[in-house]
Amino acid sequence: QREGERERKSMASSSSISSLLRGAVLVAVLFLSSVSCSRPNPNKHHNHHHLPWESFQKLSGCHLGDHRAGLAHLKQYLNRFGYLPATAPAKFSDDFDHQLESAIVAYQHAFHLNATGALDTSTLAFMATPRCGVADDFNRTGPWKLARGRTLYTYFDGKPTWPPSKRHLTYAFTSHSVISPSLRGLFSRAFARWSAVTTLSFSEVSSGGAVDVTIGFYSRDHGDVRGFDGMGGVLAHAFAPTDGRLHIDREEEWVVEGDVTTSSSANAMDLESAVVHEIGHILGLGHSNVNEAIMYPSIASRTRKVQLANDDIAGIQSLYGSN
Repeated sequence: QREGERERKSMASSSSISSLLRGAVLVAVLFLSSVSCSRPNPNKHHNHHHLPWESFQKLSGCHLGDHRAGLAHLKQYLNRFGYLPATAPAKFSDDFDHQLESAIVAYQHAFHLNATGALDTSTLAFMATPRCGVADDFNRTGPWKLARGRTLYTYFDGKPTWPPSKRHLTYAFTSHSVISPSLRGLFSRAFARWSAVTTLSFSEVSSGGAVDVTIGFYSRDHGDVRGFDGMGGVLAHAFAPTDGRLHIDREEEWVVEGDVTTSSSANAMDLESAVVHEIGHILGLGHSNVNEAIMYPSIASRTRKVQLANDDIAGIQSLYGSN
């Protein structure tokens, strides 16, 4: 009988310890989730991911006259972002021809790289950096090449804007997007950064009714001919006025709360930085090749950039005036 009583006490003690351990784990999980990466589509795997453009590193040293597997992929990249004339991507070859050399020189000039026309390590490393999916188009639009050698903001082709009668814009999230209070606050802050320096104002409304800007999280091909490519690569894209679509790649390791610069993930991306940038496109700005500008097309992982630079302010006020 005494032996049975000791066994029952031992089982009860083990059960209590197990309960305490489960409780401790739950508290730890809740604590970690409040300070680490928060993203619309959580990715629980921390193994190395093959990023869309990391294979470019294998092309280091390539120059005019070479034939190397992977050059066709690089040509698709340069075509997508406005440096190589439009053609059917499937027809790109692995030959390093004069057209590719010219495209590389244009790309290197745009981002203040050593403009040799060859694929050096610094050029390839920059190409592999995550970026916006909107083409750069530095060679056609904006005043940057006319301003005494300074690099400045650009516009979309035709300089589209929201009409003068439309100075208050509404935005809504697509019905399939799960939006937390933290995300709502993030988007509100991002819009407020632009309204602080222009005559524009913004407010969120429910989806389903009349709305100016529609925001959604998507994966891969999603019906707008600008498909995403998984983690890394293209982070988001938006359309010129008055289209109003703003699309974000749900497969990124987005940081919504906490300090992205101290993230344990090498692929952590700051969502607010991307959103502030895409709102600039929604309002009519193209890309800038001023590195400090919000409208600079690329942003490295573990980087936060949400403050409008003088270049961004000058660009948006040239379209809508100051408040």
